Amino acid sequence: MQIDKLRGKELDQLFKAILALENIEECYRFFDDLCTVNEIQSLAQRLEVARMLREGNTYHKIETETGASTATISRVKRCLNYGNEAYEMALDRVKEPETEKSED
Repeated sequence: MQIDKLRGKELDQLFKAILALENIEECYRFFDDLCTVNEIQSLAQRLEVARMLREGNTYHKIETETGASTATISRVKRCLNYGNEAYEMALDRVKEPETEKSED
């Protein structure tokens, strides 16, 4: 598995710290201290590219709406097709529930 090459004490500590955050405000504070604005925006952009690819959007539309390069879009697409299915897992978990039709 590809992720085995990443494993280590420092990354375990980072991931445990992220999992310990309790709400979005804490995430904003933590990531503001941890990363540059560009790094945070780049991570968010990749997740949005993955969402748009899953919805079947074209590279052109994704590039126009997100500002992502075609290289970034291709990398995300490769992860969607051949990766660890983590984009799918995360996107499925944060997907807003569809509003249910009220029955009168």
